[in-house]
This record gives sequence, C-alpha cells and structure tokens, in this order.
Amino acid sequence: MKAKFGLSYLVIIAAVLLLLNTYPLLVSEDLVFRSKETTLQSAVSVMVYSLSGLDRLDEQNVAEAMAVVEETGLSRILVTDEGGKVLYDTRETGSAVGDYIFYTEVVQALLGNDAFTCKYQNGAFRSHASSPVLYQNQIIGAVYAYEYDTEQAALLGGLQETLLRLSIMIGTVALVLSGVLAAALTKKIDQLLTAIRQVREGAYSHRAQIRGRDEIAQIGQEFNSLADRLQTTEDARRRFVSDASHELKTPLAAIRLLTDSILQTDDIDRETAREFVADIGAEAERLSRITEDLLRLTRLDSGVMDVPTVVDVRPVLEQVMRMMRLVAQERQVELTDTAGPGCTVLATRDEIYQVIYNLTDNALKYTPPGGWVRVALEQRQMQVILTVTDNGPGIPEDDLPRIFQRFYRVDKARSRAAGGTGLGLSIVSDTVSKRGGSVTADNRPGGGSVFTVCWPRREEGPA
Repeated sequence: MKAKFGLSYLVIIAAVLLLLNTYPLLVSEDLVFRSKETTLQSAVSVMVYSLSGLDRLDEQNVAEAMAVVEETGLSRILVTDEGGKVLYDTRETGSAVGDYIFYTEVVQALLGNDAFTCKYQNGAFRSHASSPVLYQNQIIGAVYAYEYDTEQAALLGGLQETLLRLSIMIGTVALVLSGVLAAALTKKIDQLLTAIRQVREGAYSHRAQIRGRDEIAQIGQEFNSLADRLQTTEDARRRFVSDASHELKTPLAAIRLLTDSILQTDDIDRETAREFVADIGAEAERLSRITEDLLRLTRLDSGVMDVPTVVDVRPVLEQVMRMMRLVAQERQVELTDTAGPGCTVLATRDEIYQVIYNLTDNALKYTPPGGWVRVALEQRQMQVILTVTDNGPGIPEDDLPRIFQRFYRVDKARSRAAGGTGLGLSIVSDTVSKRGGSVTADNRPGGGSVFTVCWPRREEGPA
C-alpha cells in the first residue's frame, strides 16, 4: 500500500517537473526563433534591395553595392549569381568567392523562394536566411545570411539552469513532503484496516484510533460508530440468546422432573398422577407461549409485517375487554374501560389486539385482589392514546428505563409464578414503534402504574 502510494506521488512529481523543465524552454526557443526570422529576413531584404537595380551580378558591382549596406553584425553573408557561383563573401579566411555552393537555403532562393532555418544546439542559435535577387522578374542571383548567436543561447542556458535548480529544490521538498504525507496516510489506513480486521474477527470492542480532521479520520469515526452499533447489537443478541435459553430451559426442566417423578414412582395414585400431568400441561403451555412470543419478536425484528389498514381501535378494545373481564372476575380485580369516537390508526387488527391484551393482562397479573384496572381510549389532536392504569404495587424507579427490554422482569420469581414470559412488554413496544407510535411506563402518584400508548391518528379512507 505504502509503495503504491509513494509511486503514484513520484509519477505526479516527475510529470510536474518535466513540464516545468520543458514548456518554458520550448516557449522561449520559439520566441527566439521568431525574433531571428524577423531580424534575418529584414537584413536580407535590405541587401536584396541594394542589388535589385543591377541587370546582372558580378564580383565588382556586387562588392560596390554591398559596400553601402550598413553593418548588420551577421556572421556571414554570401551573394551568388543565378548559377550558384559565389560573388561576395564576408568571411575573410576561407572565402568562397569563385566557388559554387548549393546550401539548401541558396537553392531555395535560386528557385524563387525565401528560406529560413534556425537551430539551437551546442550552446548557440544557428540561423540561416536567403532570398532571390530579381531584375525585371528574372532571378539573377541570391543573397544568403548566416548568424551564429551565443548571447541569447547563454540566456536560454541560464534559464534552463535556473529551472533545473528550481526543479531540484521543488523535487526535494515535494519528495520529503510526499514521504511524510504518505507515511501519515498509510499509517492511518493501516490503523483503519487493522480495526476492520479486528471487528471482522468478532472483537466488536476494538476501535480505530485515528486523529485529525481529514477524510480518513472521518471514515474512522464512522467506522467506530458502526462498531458501536455492532457491539450493541451483539450484546443484545447474546443477552437475548442467553435469556431465551434460560426461559426455555426452565419449563423443559420442570417437565423432565415431573415425568421422571411419574416414571420412578411405582405405586402412584390416580389423583397424584393427574396433578403431575396437569403441571406438565401447564409447563408445556408456558413453553408454547414463550415460543410464540419469540417468533413474534423475530418477525418484528426482520421487518416482516402484515400490510396495515385504517383500523378503528374502539371495537378491538371492546372485544378484548369482554374476554379480560372473565379473568378480572377470577382474580377479584375490578376492570373498567372507556372509549371515545374517532380513534382510527394505521395498523392491523391483530397488532392492536395484541397491544391491548398484553397491557391489560400485565396489569391484571400484578394487581392484588380487591384492586382495580382502568383502560381508557381517546383521540387527542392527531393522536390516538391508550392508557392502562392500575393501583398495584407500581414499578421501582430503577426498573422503569428497562421495563421494555426483552426478558426483563421487575420481580422474576413472581413473574414466572404468574405465567409471564418476560416478552409481552417488548412485543408491545416493538409493535407500536413499527407503526410510528410510542409506549411509556410511569408510576401513578397514588400508587400503581400507568402505561400509555400513542399512535398517529389516521383518517378513514384508503391506507
């Protein structure tokens, strides 16, 4: 990872430095070439103009004509006749007068074309220019000029050297910075990868310790948030599995104990056997209730729910009350209910039935004989509110925040004796929240508890 990251930075730096060392030089060379072309072509034009009045060219008249031309500072000037024979040469040593030369530029000029070439090599600009000499539209010769310039080449070389030094400085600084940044970034990425591997192996408590405010640090923070949720979920799952195993193990152990008692007793009387079988049936019924509640919670957790419709809660409440009054009479508890009109919500009839039944049954279980349970349903603004109030022992303040947790019981021994599974209130909470509602538990000022369910009110009509 670190090698790839460093290689990428080196490629980018090399590309930038290459551009820095080539583009300015190319632009500068092009400007010099254009300047040379203008200067040499102007000088050649002046010399051609001085010769244009001659009907023919020879060494004498060319020398006389060129004598009046101002000093141009060119390295060499040649004048040839129409056949390419040199009639004039400014070079003092190695003069080509009388010789035939066929430089490319001279040939182009004798063909009637202006020519110019310029090259930068070996620390000098070498420029060549030529033009034809005409008399009455006839080519009678050619003028050739050559310039060897080291001054501007030295300036360009100085620019090149300056750019090279600057590039070395920039490259050094960039390499150091890129190395530091690459090391820091690689370290952060390694920390993040290590944290991901730890969590993947099941160490949900491991966190990525990444400092800073850059994108990698933000990813680390998001990862830690995800790990927190995973740890919370895993803790809840383990606790749920442990509690579920414990709850299932209790009735199974009781059934096994009762069956062993029957099998190991040789002369068991009929009445005792009937009591044992009744106890086995009660434990089996309790095991069935736990299983049903677990399946219902699994459906809620997986999001598998029936399609909701607009349901009037009042008829459902009346149905539950008709059945629960028999239970209340058996337990010697007074059960009353009131319901107002317009209490329609978006849910299913079975869900509402389950919520009302669980809360009412829970209140009846923990209300002593002679007590009372009141169920009220009303429509308030845009909410439908169900309250279940009793005058029982209430809920300890320390237990109120955990009352809706799965398998949580305020009084475990009493809850099991009453036949509870520890899942009823959890089912109520999950069912209501899935439909956008809420449920709360509080203690009543005069003693007892109050459970309040709030659903969003939904008008009659299509769901």
